[in-house]
Amino acid sequence: MEKASTQYKREHKPDFGHEKIEILYEDESIVVINKPTGMLSVPYPGSHARTAVAVLEQLMRKNGTYAAGHRPFVVHRLDRDTSGVMMFAMTEQVQRKIMNTWQTMVTERLYRAVAENPLNGLLPDYGIIDNPLAYNAYNVGFVPQIGEKPSENTYHVKKTGREMSIYERHLDHSGGNVKFRTVEARTHFKVLERGPTHTLFELSLDTGKKNQIRAHLASKGYPLAGDENYRAQTDPFGRLALHARTLEFIHPETGRHMKFEMPEPAEWLEYVKKGDLHPAVPVWQKEFDKKHTAGKRYVYSETKQEQKDHVSGRKLAHMSFMDRGKIYRSKK
Repeated sequence: MEKASTQYKREHKPDFGHEKIEILYEDESIVVINKPTGMLSVPYPGSHARTAVAVLEQLMRKNGTYAAGHRPFVVHRLDRDTSGVMMFAMTEQVQRKIMNTWQTMVTERLYRAVAENPLNGLLPDYGIIDNPLAYNAYNVGFVPQIGEKPSENTYHVKKTGREMSIYERHLDHSGGNVKFRTVEARTHFKVLERGPTHTLFELSLDTGKKNQIRAHLASKGYPLAGDENYRAQTDPFGRLALHARTLEFIHPETGRHMKFEMPEPAEWLEYVKKGDLHPAVPVWQKEFDKKHTAGKRYVYSETKQEQKDHVSGRKLAHMSFMDRGKIYRSKK
């Protein structure tokens, strides 16, 4: 079933399904692009959505530069709703070279993000979040709490095809007790601007795990604005407020130092400075509450006044994924 946010974007986003990439640099070995929000980096099984690699292939075919041995090869990815600078190799040989030397070849990779302020426990001006990540049945990364285990109905996950899902691979059945098999993840953060309701972060990654920035900040009470997966309460930009701003590296063939930078929208900083004391309720939050309040004795408050039994998105951000599914109960 299509998510409420996707349905809303389909109906209101002018370029939905027709997003365009911007080529920032191209030579015989690499291509660097500016990927828009809403576009997948690469395809996944069962999806027919446009992808950055497919659009780049189309442009090359149109220009007559496409060939079996000279086409885009993936070396890293950005989440669908993350925009910004992204690189492709143009041959398999270059792809292997980049992927084998990524940690030393890439000298700087910076992101910018706008996150909602937590109810308590502000992060310092800079630091590192190094909590291991697990993945739920929807392949969404999260930071499991100490002692947290998968729910019993997820112990027996069916395999699809020949390859196990990420969720299956991250369940540890050893010792007779099923638990999450976590992966190492380290995110460096720096606060660029603290506002009354939101914070502008600059972030870099030691490890490039799926959903890493989003899961790490949400685990500290800072869900990114516009992030439906982590129960954000605001969506001021009609998109996930995460942007890959800077990619700096040594060219894999020439050894030349290269740096590409695409600033995030200027409105992000303006929004953080001003604050949003009466934010509009995201359409997908309304749909979530409408779905989970059916038949219950409480209703969602669009004015955000306190009500019994209402659990805010920020409180949800502190909860595990397993606990979130248990919070909506009828009054006894």
